[in-house]
Amino acid sequence: MANTTFQAGAAAIPATKVELAVSCRNLVDMDVFSKSDPMVVLFIKEFGSPQYRELGRTETIWDNLNPDFTKKFIVDYYFEESQHLRFDVYDIDSTSSSLSEHDFLGKMECTLAQIVTEAVLRKPLQGPKMNSGSIIVSSEELSSCKEEVTLQFCGKKLDKKDFFGKSDPFLEFHKAREDGSYVLTHRTEVVKNTLNPTWKQFTLPVRALCNGDYDRSIKIACWDWNSNGTHDYIGEFLTTQRELARGPGPSNSFDCVNAEKKKKKKSYKHSGMIEVLKCKIDPVYSFLDYIKGGTQMNCVIAIDFTASNGAPSNPTSLHYLSPYQPNQYTQALYSVGDIIKDYDSDQLFPALGFGARLPPDGRVSHEFFLNGSTTSPYCEGIAGVMAAYQQALQTVQLYGPTNFAPVINHVARFATAVRDGTQYFILLIITDGVITDMPQTKEAIVNAAALPMSIIIVGVGEADFDAMEELDGDDVRLSSRGRVAERDIVQFVPFREFSRGTSAQAVEMNKARLAKEVLAEIPDQIVSYMKKTAIKPRPPLQRQPTLPTAPPT
Repeated sequence: MANTTFQAGAAAIPATKVELAVSCRNLVDMDVFSKSDPMVVLFIKEFGSPQYRELGRTETIWDNLNPDFTKKFIVDYYFEESQHLRFDVYDIDSTSSSLSEHDFLGKMECTLAQIVTEAVLRKPLQGPKMNSGSIIVSSEELSSCKEEVTLQFCGKKLDKKDFFGKSDPFLEFHKAREDGSYVLTHRTEVVKNTLNPTWKQFTLPVRALCNGDYDRSIKIACWDWNSNGTHDYIGEFLTTQRELARGPGPSNSFDCVNAEKKKKKKSYKHSGMIEVLKCKIDPVYSFLDYIKGGTQMNCVIAIDFTASNGAPSNPTSLHYLSPYQPNQYTQALYSVGDIIKDYDSDQLFPALGFGARLPPDGRVSHEFFLNGSTTSPYCEGIAGVMAAYQQALQTVQLYGPTNFAPVINHVARFATAVRDGTQYFILLIITDGVITDMPQTKEAIVNAAALPMSIIIVGVGEADFDAMEELDGDDVRLSSRGRVAERDIVQFVPFREFSRGTSAQAVEMNKARLAKEVLAEIPDQIVSYMKKTAIKPRPPLQRQPTLPTAPPT
């Protein structure tokens, strides 16, 4: 994640900063005696807002129909939001800052997700002529430091602080601020009753120790732990990340000095030694590194067709298709689908149903294809999923019970076959009821946690979803039959928390808020899988290795 300015008492949403570079080709010539003097203005539609706002402007390039702008746009990228961008191109005719004073050359609208996925996005401009030229936007993630360090230390002959024992030492690590003060960033575990402790290794972002500056001072203090919280100071020393990076050896054996003791005793040397046992620096890869390297996300949709939803023909049913307002299933589908579709290259979405009786014999199925096919569950685009969903409501009989394990295992079979980081699977389950196969579902999730897979559950209606919270392992990691899930891969959200108002604007706001909530954890879940399985991102795909050359004038 990119660094942001620290401001005490404020709040900052973590985001990845992306730099956008812009070029244009074959722009419309609006000047009589010379070529156009283009400038690009970037607008962004804020989360939950129907209006675009201006984010920035490039410089003006004089007399050029094929400009490559040097000024870049820096945008905060949020995976969980659909960030709509609009690039307007103007021919600058005066020093006025008002865009109405300049000639409009064309515009292009897209999402930020499209740009980061394509790496280099080229699209035609919609302008005053049928052929108004094209715009080329490339992206690059900005990060001041994308490294983490794994450290391990030991102590030797530390001062004895306890009357009836030795010492219970631990270390504290402090990062230097720009004003010269220090802030605590890490504390080791306590090693009981020893003057020669070996602490467990730990891993931190390099920025946590030195903000990416290898020569910035790091203060390491050693304390003797006391149960009453008044720990006894043993000593401290200063070092840098550059020194620590040398690893074990004489140069990384530090005197642990108590300054007060040194003042009082001329013969005082130190209160023991602290030695580096391990220092290993590794790159930290981001979600965008994997996306740019070609990792594909596959969204599988599973819809609850149990009878507790109510007969679809009844206006009180959760599946009722009103001509005036989309039902909760439809809203949830569009909310998540509008984000995911930008990361799916083939735009084919497997769509499943569960809990229904199927024609012609009425057999109960917890894993059937919404499109009615017996061989392929794929639907073309989110619109195709919606069409299949509406058709299924006319052809199946809502029944029960509410079993999740079959659809989870269905997706897990695909994820098992592709574990090399090239694909990641997201299962969206939309349901109205409490799970009836909880033990089987928990086991399926624990198994799936080792796979390139995440699960989003959206609960619709007014049912009691308390049992669902157990599956969302934010506080306590899910377990089944003594096995603990390797990762937290489930996000549960009750739709009723995102259903304020019935106006068209309120519905759009609800969709955006729901998408933000359910998708916020996906990037970290993808990175956690890659890290756990030691998968490094591939080099960025060279879809268009160089920008198109300007045509001869």
